[in-house]
Amino acid sequence: MPSRTENSDIPPIIVERDGEIAIFRLNRPDRLNAFTMQMGQALIDAFDETDADDSVRAVVLTGNGRAYCAGADLGGGADTFDASSITDEVPPDEGGRLSLRIFRALKPVVVAVNGPSAGVGVTMTLPADARIASDDAKFGFVFAARGLVPEAASSWFLPRLVGLPTALRWTMGATMVSVDEALEHGLIQQVVPKDEVLATAIAVAREMTANSAPVSVALTRQLLWRMAGAPSPMDAHVADSKAIYYRGQSADVYEGVTAFLEKRPPNFPMSVAKDLPDIWS
Repeated sequence: MPSRTENSDIPPIIVERDGEIAIFRLNRPDRLNAFTMQMGQALIDAFDETDADDSVRAVVLTGNGRAYCAGADLGGGADTFDASSITDEVPPDEGGRLSLRIFRALKPVVVAVNGPSAGVGVTMTLPADARIASDDAKFGFVFAARGLVPEAASSWFLPRLVGLPTALRWTMGATMVSVDEALEHGLIQQVVPKDEVLATAIAVAREMTANSAPVSVALTRQLLWRMAGAPSPMDAHVADSKAIYYRGQSADVYEGVTAFLEKRPPNFPMSVAKDLPDIWS
């Protein structure tokens, strides 16, 4: 459990825009953007806002300063992770609340890992759709070295990204993973110079959205992530069939096919905030 309080009026994140791309900057550079409950809640609130805003097509996460996120703020000392003084019940893991919110996001999420990250600073990135790293990045799966275990639902996400043997080796060994090893095993998709990492992540986010119907992107993101854990391809077939049925009769499909036949760019009319069909009930 990360630090429960912050001693500053400085906002834990800053939200910016680059056209249709929202940028969330972790904003505790003096603490290497160490994670707190306030930071986690601010990120959850920001994802709520961008999901409801049709002018936002994608979200890019990055950090201010020389690190992406050093993990949970350990300023509270040895009691940092002890919640027993607050409640007799098992509370939701704060990193997990954030990871699951990113998992539910309706817009593509790209992380610009602008330097070292560790603990929840790594696991919060796993539900993103792409991770672009600076050449000085490194990734610390150091939970066991602190007497902890991986959190933020990373026991589900990490093996799906890098494979079970690699996930076991990194987490049980409390490993600091180099940027080259992270690229080799698929944790990140690209390594660029530090001063190019944010611009590259924004460009990747635009590639995911520039030619695509927003509602189709939202449904595709949910289909691929949710079906990553489905027990059978039949589950995917059921979900696909509903999505194809609803999209097949939509104004977006009419526009997409017509634009293709007329050899012009499409102008998709439908809204994620208003027109997203429920294919999961």
